[in-house]
Amino acid sequence: MLHTPSGGAGAGATTGGNGRPMSIGAVLEVLREEFPEVTISKIRFLESEGLVEPERSPSGYRKFRDGDVERLAYVLRMQRDHYLPLKVIREHLDALARGEELPLPPAPHPGGLPEPRGAADGPPGAGSPVRLGRAELVAVAGVTEDQFAEWESYGLIGPHEDGGYDMGAVSVARLLADLGRFGLEARHLRTVKAAADREAGLVEQVVAPLRQHRDPGTRERAETTARELAGLSLRLHAALVRTALRLPAP
Repeated sequence: MLHTPSGGAGAGATTGGNGRPMSIGAVLEVLREEFPEVTISKIRFLESEGLVEPERSPSGYRKFRDGDVERLAYVLRMQRDHYLPLKVIREHLDALARGEELPLPPAPHPGGLPEPRGAADGPPGAGSPVRLGRAELVAVAGVTEDQFAEWESYGLIGPHEDGGYDMGAVSVARLLADLGRFGLEARHLRTVKAAADREAGLVEQVVAPLRQHRDPGTRERAETTARELAGLSLRLHAALVRTALRLPAP
């Protein structure tokens, strides 16, 4: 049986102490102690991806055991704390099942997301950024397919040229969902996206000449400059919104 870190669903994810299997609804209740946004659809999706294999009753109902619930909690924790694609989590679980000791992935950086790395296609340091499929992004972000389709139709979120989504899309989807709980729909948020695109355009105007410079050192500074300008732009945007709403500075 896979042992998860202490606390939350990992510690309390049992069959109620009587050893009997749990229904998917009962599993949902247990997991929501640590993962309030988890849904039955997400549990079914993780099952369809081979992350958990509950037994089935003769009538077809799922029967989850202790190990199934612990495994689900582990998967959800790896997604929440380390932003790992399901492929990487599955490989990690398979290695643990073989008795191999694997270190946990690094925790996210202070900005909220880990540095992009080739976790989806190879070992760390492979150089290619993490890419998620559409269904995986919907599951990781904890949103519905209908929500995601609406955001895409309004241009608030979209895939890269290779058809995959980066980890930034996870943050965008979660923020859009949070704003939606206050009644702000995709049509209301188009102006926010347009403003962000304009701000990005201003940054690009500054760094584009640096990226095209002959000097390698100057080209390397382009990324640092872009990050610094993006940070300043975000701070200015937040300050302007606070001023407009007459809110005190944090």
